[in-house]
Amino acid sequence: MTQQAIQAASGTIEGLRQSRIGKRTVDIPKGVTVTIKDGTVDVKGPKGQLSRALPQNVSVKIEGAALTVLPTIPGRDGARFQGLARALINTMVVGTSTGYTKTLQLVGTGYRAELKGQVLNLSLGFSHPVNFPIPAGIKVEIPGDSKGTLVVLTGADKEKMGETAAKIRGFRPPEPYGGKGVRYQGEKVREKAGKAGAKGGK
Repeated sequence: MTQQAIQAASGTIEGLRQSRIGKRTVDIPKGVTVTIKDGTVDVKGPKGQLSRALPQNVSVKIEGAALTVLPTIPGRDGARFQGLARALINTMVVGTSTGYTKTLQLVGTGYRAELKGQVLNLSLGFSHPVNFPIPAGIKVEIPGDSKGTLVVLTGADKEKMGETAAKIRGFRPPEPYGGKGVRYQGEKVREKAGKAGAKGGK
């Protein structure tokens, strides 16, 4: 650890500027362990295990069930790195402790989803079904009462969850006329009136 890093960890570095969000501690829930080694943070909890390289120019201090991130360089850049590192670590802690959930809704006549092992089979109005292999670390459920129109994704890795949901949505994004397609649950699709609507239905 450099002299600046040692000073930052003790909060004595001159010109230390801290991020408004980055200076907040990260609470570590019971059942979750955080390990910092060789510039890498490892987080393990009931929902999974995640690992990523820490952003540069930060130091991490763990005291009991609280984790603190401090910049190792003064000025605005140090605060930026601090805020980024704190956000990444907090996301990992939440993901491994409680997990993340994202729900997709299939809108359209005959639009259905079906699970076949580790493959998500999607009927989206094409001449053939779309088969999407489910990435490792992502769990997919289709509620029985949804009749195949809802796809619920759960996982510890928020970034991978977002990428997976975006890929599924990308197979058939909601169209502006009628709104058919795959959308995030609660997503408001801006629909156009169409030719008939533009002419007042004449």
